[in-house]
Amino acid sequence: MKSFISYLKNVRGEFQHIVWPKPRVTLVHTLLIILISAIVAVFIGLLDYVLTNLVGSLIG
Repeated sequence: MKSFISYLKNVRGEFQHIVWPKPRVTLVHTLLIILISAIVAVFIGLLDYVLTNLVGSLIG
């Protein structure tokens, strides 16, 4: 039990070293991730469409 209490004290000490991002930075990074995800999704969708038509024309 003593080791668990020591662990919790160390965790509390480490949490004081964390530098949390500002809300604006968090918002910008979130929007950037959403934008990049949408771009990648469109790219993969277009690639799938092109390759499906290409394979369809080769087979049929």
